Amino acid sequence: MRTPTLIMSSLLLACTGLAACGDDSIRITTTREGGENKGVLKVVQTLQCPKTQGSLTRKGTAQAGGKVCVYAGPRGSEVTLHLQPLDGASAEEVLKAFEDRLSGDMPQTIAAVEASDQTGGNGGPAGGDSATVQAPGVRIQAEGDTAQVKVPGLSIDADGDRASIRIGGVTINANDSASSVDIEGGSDDGSVNIQAAADGAVIRTRASGDATRATWLVTDGQTEGLGWRLVGYEARGPAGGPLVIAVVRAKETGQDPLLDDARDLLTLNVGE
Repeated sequence: MRTPTLIMSSLLLACTGLAACGDDSIRITTTREGGENKGVLKVVQTLQCPKTQGSLTRKGTAQAGGKVCVYAGPRGSEVTLHLQPLDGASAEEVLKAFEDRLSGDMPQTIAAVEASDQTGGNGGPAGGDSATVQAPGVRIQAEGDTAQVKVPGLSIDADGDRASIRIGGVTINANDSASSVDIEGGSDDGSVNIQAAADGAVIRTRASGDATRATWLVTDGQTEGLGWRLVGYEARGPAGGPLVIAVVRAKETGQDPLLDDARDLLTLNVGE
């Protein structure tokens, strides 16, 4: 039996954002570990913009009456901190406007992910040996290129180069023919959605509750023909706003210090 090659990478990617893979009570973390210590988010009137924050250096002074601060990061990266009132709109509407603007920085990646999401692959023909294993709470059935695995908290349906995986409340759909992985799920702590295709990915997380704790990132591992290779935001704010939004742009992927420093600016202003 040929196991789809995206299954293991899908599981690894999903487990990166989950506290307990295989546990029915999966907790999704939307920022860094330690999220269970989140407190009440503050109502902010003016941004606090230190001259430096980790690898970031502020460019000039706060702009727009203390509503915007721009920071330069390593290797041409940048972080822009926004204090964004809701002005009668929902947090989702405000953040969607940021997503639309940022999508213009990496249109080819967005287009590739969306195209792959709409493309179906063709699984290979079944054939070869077959096997069935059954035990209390466990069922494994395999024949040729197809397999079904069901254990408590985990379900896998694989057919040739396709796979559909459920871990607790998280669903993973992998397709080798389309070179795509879609991950979506939720728990009492929040939700996560990841669409990955070829070298690019769109990642979205949202914590539960009335307050806003949300992340949206677009990243592309392609090495040629791109300006920005990572764009997105992390946003926090109390119910009713305003939101503090850290917009990040990087010319290299793997900018972990950049994202951590942006989050530290958020914490300084509005809280964890």
